[in-house]
Amino acid sequence: MTRTRYYTATTIDGYIADEHNSLDWLFEVPGERDSDEPEGFADFFSGIGAFALGATTYEWMLENEEMAAKPEKWQRWYGSTPVWVFTHRELPRIPGVDITFVQGDVRAVHQDMAAAAGDGDIWLMGGGELVGSFADEGLLDELVLTVAPVTLGAGAALLPRRLTSARLKLTGVQQRGQFAELRYAVG
Repeated sequence: MTRTRYYTATTIDGYIADEHNSLDWLFEVPGERDSDEPEGFADFFSGIGAFALGATTYEWMLENEEMAAKPEKWQRWYGSTPVWVFTHRELPRIPGVDITFVQGDVRAVHQDMAAAAGDGDIWLMGGGELVGSFADEGLLDELVLTVAPVTLGAGAALLPRRLTSARLKLTGVQQRGQFAELRYAVG
């Protein structure tokens, strides 16, 4: 059964980017920038059949990782896994990548993603507001949070929704270098 999972890095105080949409705080964690992929990511991504992200996250990838100019980077990290980008504006495509630009109701898009994922899961890469839209519709099954030893005090919230302990069940805790990985089932 396909699960919809939010896998992301976050600060101790619950931000996924600073107030300028920068991830510099993440790459300052010792060992993080030296690696092509965070510890545990390969295992996680091996079970993913489709994924989604918001326009701000996509634009960050275009600008900071130069994905449009270096599509081989995308292929190395995400292979041929289909991706949906939620946006209200025209965005450039990454050559050779199976990208669907969408807007509106996440329920219909979720159905298309689940069909494309086959036996794999759906990864909600970010941002928090997009993931919140899936949570609002009861379409979020798991949170996988890698908590960095950083506080920002402001920025883009991890998940700008109220999810109480009645909906969340801790299913795993693991240390990954300087990060604490927390897994929660969402009910």
